[in-house]
Amino acid sequence: RSSWLLLAPLLTPPVPVITAPPCSLCPEGAHRFQWIRNLVPEFGISSSHVKVLSSPGEFYELLKVQIKAAKQRVVMASLYLGTGLLEQELVYCLEETLEKSLQAKGSPDLRVSILLDYTRGSRGRKNSRTMLIPLLQRFPEQVRVSLFHTPNLRGLLRLLIPERFNETIGLQHIKVYLFDDNVILSGANLSDLYFTNRQDRYILLRDSPEIADFFTELVDAIGDVSLQLQQDDTVQMMEGMVHPYQGDKVAYCEIANRRVMEVINSARARQELLHAKTFHSSQPGSSLLSQQGSQASGSLKPEPDTWIYPLIQMKPFGIQIDEMVTETLLTEAERDARIYLTTGYFNLTQAYMDLILGTRAEYRILLASPEVNGFFGAKGVAGAIPAAYVYIEHQFYSEVCYLQQQERVQLQEYSRAGWTFHAKGLWLYLAGSDLPCLTLIGSPNFGYRSVHRDLEAQVAIVTENKALQQQLHQEQEQLYLCSGVVSTSTFEQPNRYVKLWVKLVTPLIKNFF
Repeated sequence: RSSWLLLAPLLTPPVPVITAPPCSLCPEGAHRFQWIRNLVPEFGISSSHVKVLSSPGEFYELLKVQIKAAKQRVVMASLYLGTGLLEQELVYCLEETLEKSLQAKGSPDLRVSILLDYTRGSRGRKNSRTMLIPLLQRFPEQVRVSLFHTPNLRGLLRLLIPERFNETIGLQHIKVYLFDDNVILSGANLSDLYFTNRQDRYILLRDSPEIADFFTELVDAIGDVSLQLQQDDTVQMMEGMVHPYQGDKVAYCEIANRRVMEVINSARARQELLHAKTFHSSQPGSSLLSQQGSQASGSLKPEPDTWIYPLIQMKPFGIQIDEMVTETLLTEAERDARIYLTTGYFNLTQAYMDLILGTRAEYRILLASPEVNGFFGAKGVAGAIPAAYVYIEHQFYSEVCYLQQQERVQLQEYSRAGWTFHAKGLWLYLAGSDLPCLTLIGSPNFGYRSVHRDLEAQVAIVTENKALQQQLHQEQEQLYLCSGVVSTSTFEQPNRYVKLWVKLVTPLIKNFF
């Protein structure tokens, strides 16, 4: 109980930062979302390079195949790396690939960069750090392990909050896995549950060098302001870098903001230049001979029909792009548009709830039933977290009913025996369309933590291609197939009983989970 008291200085929510929304959506089809490129780089690709995966097993096998095939780079950002046999197998794959690179003629080309959260990655005697130290010892010139430590966990708070509880203050929550020019975007961590029976989402972008470069630079930027794991299991900052919890907090956050925004802005400038060149070369006055020459050599890329927009949210550093884009999408969705929104932890921010309840689109919100919540059956205080989510869900459902919005805003609970649920994201169906033209996929849960505390990244994928739209539609249908619609009777079931102390404490602690 005393652990919660230590959080008292942080219980008061910060004053919200009011930001002007970007320009309104344009009128026609998928191109109505091009306003997003005013904030972030726009990557145009062919839909044939996009593959939607559906199962944890498929995700795990793909990770192993991609690690083994990597020649230049492996970049993995996750909350943590687990300590089981499946995770050990991934480490063996990395070791084998690094060994091959070392034995190749000349200097080894392969570089491995891993970004994890410091508090989660240090939990327990056997942890993410101990799993990765052998790689650092064997391949010191090729492997980098960065452990992000939130600047908000410092001083007396850091000394007094025990392990696990210290993870409530802020985390590195980004999940991106890239191998040479192939990028896997997901909400899944590198842990055995996520490889077996914890349902998430996974999308592979093949042969996408510009997108791979962007995420490599992003992980490098966060890595530069993170603690570096050493061969003897100690950590140290890069030379000349402000320390996240010993140094000046404002100075640290300013440096981090500058490093991350440099990545975003330089990529945006590069893509705008590329877009301008492509536009001019496709004009009637451009050289027909040069076009024919490039066609003959096979170097002409297919016209893009799919656009990728990386959305970054790092409120500790004053970066809130994902929040701005998500709020604008919810605000601008027209009447008869349908938004399918899913989260493993239903704890929406007040702003998102107000937009859902006050706008015109239809919403189908998929969330975890208590039995498939990741905290179900946990020991101690954590064991009450599923009940807290039930309470939050019931409050939101009551508000929907009070406003007589049950037809427009529908809650559905994912339930699957022997599984847990961790999928997050959004699919947007324009009015009159049976297929989605936009999806959001990545690490955010649309909750207070995602917006205010943690480092998050997701991408908006916008596509005109019917085959890819069909893939995304099937992904959505498959997830919602395992769900039941929430009604008043849902909360009358015995397993939905919420103890009084949970109801009293939830408003105080809901910003921490």
